[in-house]
Amino acid sequence: MSTEESTNEAPLNALLELPRLRVQNANTISSPLTWGFPAITAFTGLMTALERRLGPQAGVSLHGVCVICHGFEPQVTMAGYTRSFHLTRNPVLQDGGTAAIVEEGRAHLDVTLLFDVELDLSQSGEAERANLAVHVGELVAGMRIAGGSVMPALPGTFRTPPRPRLVLLAEDVEERSKQFRRLSRRWLPGFALVSRDDLLQARRLELQASQPGAALLDAWLDLSRINHRATRHQTPDEKTGETLETIEWVTDTRAGWIVPIPVGFAPLTALHPPGAVAGARDARVPFQFVESVYSIGQWISPHRLSDVEQLLWRPSHDPATGLYRCLNAFRPASVPVSHAN
Repeated sequence: MSTEESTNEAPLNALLELPRLRVQNANTISSPLTWGFPAITAFTGLMTALERRLGPQAGVSLHGVCVICHGFEPQVTMAGYTRSFHLTRNPVLQDGGTAAIVEEGRAHLDVTLLFDVELDLSQSGEAERANLAVHVGELVAGMRIAGGSVMPALPGTFRTPPRPRLVLLAEDVEERSKQFRRLSRRWLPGFALVSRDDLLQARRLELQASQPGAALLDAWLDLSRINHRATRHQTPDEKTGETLETIEWVTDTRAGWIVPIPVGFAPLTALHPPGAVAGARDARVPFQFVESVYSIGQWISPHRLSDVEQLLWRPSHDPATGLYRCLNAFRPASVPVSHAN
């Protein structure tokens, strides 16, 4: 199949690559229970905002996003095990009084973003795709990513600054796998965030073996922390013959770099009509109170994967329940979670 011409009237599948974006002061408080790297919903929101800015005349639609992190610098002060965010002092009030300090977590990021896109036949040529990629890069440079500002690359960081690319994906499975291996080298060193819902379910079953009432929340909390367990050992004393008891502390092992993550929102109320709720950000659209939905994620190097579908996060919405959730197609090669007893 030629990557330059297509006689098929169906849209062309392509991968939009925005390499090594430097984001300053991104939001690190991603949910009421987690902090650290921005939530994946921040990047699906960027995808929606970018598609709206491009407009239908651009001949491109975005369906999924992947985040590959090359650098993460939280703006915190560390004192032992305690970390405190760097906070800003707001200007004084009109009466001269001191304004309250609102806790805001910030971090500087170095990320590569990949978007799963469909192109019209008008974008089938190499020159058209190159121009579109440059246009997207210029748009993103003026947008916010997770509340952070997109900054130009620091002088001397790259010999040749990486540029946005729009690559047509091969239809043949074997050729597409080779294409992914070539592309993944460009994303190193870096780690991509993938979904590990399977670890959450497996850990709940393990907990229920000793705690029948264990729920998914218990499994999520267990996977979200470092667990140390005390193990008793009884050994005979060679001189006295007495039995000595010793305690050994063992740390639970993990199946990779596991992190708790928010993956969407669940409704708390019915959908209110536009303008019915005072103080809403946009009074022209319906409003709904929601809460965060949590799962488990894993940071993994892209070169350990075999297809771009394992990297992409796709937003999903169920109108019947109101659940908005981001889904990822990563499936591990049967790697169990190991816990000490």
